[in-house]
Amino acid sequence: MKSPRITFDGIRLALGPLLAVLVWWLMPDVAGAPAARTTAGVAAWMGVWWLTEAVPLAVTSLLPLAFFPLFGVLPASRVAGLYMNDVVFLFVGGFIVALAMEKWNLHRRIALHIMLLVGVGPLRTLAGFMIATMVLSMWISNTAAAMMMLPIAMAVIWRYDTIYESGAMARYSVAVLLGIAYSASIGGIATLVGTPPNLVFARLFPMSFPHGPEITFAQWMGFALPISFIMFAAVFGVLVLRFVRLERGGVTRDIFRGELDEMGKTSYEEKMVFLVFLVLAVLWVTRKPIVFGALEVGGWSNLLPKPEYVGDGTIAILLASTLFTIPSRKKGEWLMDWPTARKLPWGIVLLFGGGFALAGAISASGLSIWIGDQLNGLANLPPILMTAGLCTAMTFTTELTSNTATTQMILPILAAVSRAIARNPFFLMIPATLSASCAFMMPVATPPNAIVFGTGRLKIIDMATTGIILNVIGVIVITLWMHLAGPYFFGGGPMIAPDWVFVVPPVTP
Repeated sequence: MKSPRITFDGIRLALGPLLAVLVWWLMPDVAGAPAARTTAGVAAWMGVWWLTEAVPLAVTSLLPLAFFPLFGVLPASRVAGLYMNDVVFLFVGGFIVALAMEKWNLHRRIALHIMLLVGVGPLRTLAGFMIATMVLSMWISNTAAAMMMLPIAMAVIWRYDTIYESGAMARYSVAVLLGIAYSASIGGIATLVGTPPNLVFARLFPMSFPHGPEITFAQWMGFALPISFIMFAAVFGVLVLRFVRLERGGVTRDIFRGELDEMGKTSYEEKMVFLVFLVLAVLWVTRKPIVFGALEVGGWSNLLPKPEYVGDGTIAILLASTLFTIPSRKKGEWLMDWPTARKLPWGIVLLFGGGFALAGAISASGLSIWIGDQLNGLANLPPILMTAGLCTAMTFTTELTSNTATTQMILPILAAVSRAIARNPFFLMIPATLSASCAFMMPVATPPNAIVFGTGRLKIIDMATTGIILNVIGVIVITLWMHLAGPYFFGGGPMIAPDWVFVVPPVTP
């Protein structure tokens, strides 16, 4: 009788549940939160299967819906509800607009103009997309910035596919897509309004330290913008070294000018789809007030009865739905139809949902509190190692959890820790906030990561191996910059606790 054959696929499949059991067995009981160990085991299982792609990513994303109700972590109705939110519908609506651009060949026309503007060399094209995404994400949501750039990038990649050898081009497309995702994240950290964790800090700091100094928009931007620039250079360098093997060769602007001439005049359908795309972008950018120091430009949502009810997903779905109502000049056709919309990568919708469900369980089970409690050990470290340890913990925790939810959970704990150990809270809370936006390894780490992964041109191992390098660079950059520039921007130093730190805010009845 032959012994069973152990295959690599079998190892990948078995590794997830085995690690889940090991984590559950080794993790100590969390007082008052028995479901925390189960949640930690499921998180380990999902992380392994996501990383190794032992099963389709969408299937892994469904594990919370099966295991959390079975093991008493959360009821099925609540887990199911976590799979859908505003970010998911932002993805759906934005992708429908992108598919409409593809249907009428608008993406090709835009791509040719982009190539003529930024240059036809692979390096200049990559830099152009990264700069555009970074600037956009400083003022609008990282997700919206990535979604706006994706259809244009795909059109450029499509055009390069017809010029370059397939193997080198496949790697170059990875560089462009990762460049967009990562630039959306590093651009967002530069301003207080650029990414949700920054807004969480801006809200929680005065709540924790009511007598502390105000952090102004200009103060934050002056401190964080250099980090964005340094990380931009690091991302560009790593992507070029890892993935770019293309030469400019005989590609000239004349080629693209000729192709534009062959396309002829812009059609009515192209103009209408571009108008919808432009309106979508403007509404995204202007939904909330934009603050420039003392100047504030009001957002249009403030004109509504309930401005807090409206999100970027609302706008995306509204404009995407509009495409189905505008007729084409071709008889019987519309700007968008359902057969075209069915091309949307629904597996990525489940990938989003799985990440949200896991994050919800981590918070509800008490596992998030346990993770936060482990940070108390940082008090025994030298200040720079304390900051580095905190940045490392936040960076890698948010690979599998919502960066916003994790920041909301961690910052109050760090405020309490800084008061207990008499340390400057800025040197704990600000690095943690910035590190929450520097998770580059997993598709579920940030919405921009998931969006570019939805193109099908990325392997998860490419994102993970590139992301871990950038995660480490991010930890180093944030740690060093905090200790070099932090005393100038925020006063004092990490070991100096100002008097306002010890003023405990009143308890709300």
